Amino acid sequence: MKFKVTALLFLFGIGMVMAQKKIWTLEECVNYAVENNLTIQQYELDLELSTIDKSDAIGDFLPNLNGMLNGQSNTGLSFDPTNNQPVNTTQITSSGSVTSSVNLFNGLRNIHRLNRAKLNAIGSKYRLDDLVNDIRLNVAINYLRILSNKEATKVAKALYAVTEQDLNKTRELVESGVVAKGDLLEIEATAATREQQIINAENEVLISRINLAQLLQITDYENFDISDAEFEVPAADILKNSPKVIFDKAMTYWYETKFFETNVDLAEKDLAIAKGASYPSLDAFFNYNTRYSDQFFDPITGQVIPFKDQLWINDGIAFGAQISIPVFNGFSTRNNIKRSEINVKKAELDLEQNKLELETNINQAYVDVINSSKAYEAALKTREARTLALDYSKERFDVGIMNSFDYSQSQARVDNAEAEVIRTKYDYAFRIKVLEFYFGLPIVID
Repeated sequence: MKFKVTALLFLFGIGMVMAQKKIWTLEECVNYAVENNLTIQQYELDLELSTIDKSDAIGDFLPNLNGMLNGQSNTGLSFDPTNNQPVNTTQITSSGSVTSSVNLFNGLRNIHRLNRAKLNAIGSKYRLDDLVNDIRLNVAINYLRILSNKEATKVAKALYAVTEQDLNKTRELVESGVVAKGDLLEIEATAATREQQIINAENEVLISRINLAQLLQITDYENFDISDAEFEVPAADILKNSPKVIFDKAMTYWYETKFFETNVDLAEKDLAIAKGASYPSLDAFFNYNTRYSDQFFDPITGQVIPFKDQLWINDGIAFGAQISIPVFNGFSTRNNIKRSEINVKKAELDLEQNKLELETNINQAYVDVINSSKAYEAALKTREARTLALDYSKERFDVGIMNSFDYSQSQARVDNAEAEVIRTKYDYAFRIKVLEFYFGLPIVID
């Protein structure tokens, strides 16, 4: 009975561990990274701030409204606020007013500020989208790296299995006196080397898993893993498009370039705002005020006029307009205009530089796809040739014509060929994904 309970607990524990370990797809990794990345969250807050700036710019068109209430007590000589007559007694007074003003013209700066706020919100959105794209590509790169390391581990284990068979067979040949014991030691050394290759490959898998988990800001590395599905090199259909076509397509949506284009528009709005300071500004105002004093008496009854009656008796209205003409302000307006003109030119240069870098990167990515394709094809041919050579060497070794050292060298060349196939395979796949990324295609790993 005790054995059954122990077994059930053991199976239950295994079930809990298996339930906790999650196998992530690329799409899940990308979505999780976008949702939890701290920099993205910061950029989202910047986008919210730009929305508030837009609200501020709209508010500049609206009239302001302010109220004021005042109450005080004076003892001794003072002036009655209701009639401006001097009194030498203790009096209680109060006053209130409502004032509103609105800007009618200020060199169109309010309009330019509103347009600038709208552009700034658009620019913040472009910057956020560009960051999301970069994170998606970075996640895909790390995802492919894990797949590459896992495939290298499988190959290392398969090679070790072959070497283990050779080791067992060599022992039999040594025991039968067909080959020398030195050949057995050479095969044992090869087997030890391949064991070390398995350990190194497994370590690379672990490190690459940790790197991706850190990118996703996941700390439970032990229970984080991706699918072990076989990965096939994607078709390079993207090469049907010339670099010029890919560049033209990228220019229609590339968020980084759109961000630099928005910066040019922002600099032009800043220049318009700076020029607006050289124009006169016109403001209108309206004021309603009233007051109360306990020394304001009715001339007929001699009694203090009630509070609510004094409010309409002593009220007044003022309204008017004010124009402000800039004459001289220590060259600040002129210098701001010049500074803004320079910023426009800098923003235009930054945009052209970004376009040039994008075109260069696309051309380089296009060449990289072609070169990596050739490298992958060459690696496949080399592996095939090395494998045939190893088979031939194995036949010679089995009959005692080839010594163990030469046979081990033939095996080592196959190891290197296998490693080169894996490296070029995933490098080729990555280059294709980068070029597709420039073309605006979603990053998908089948």
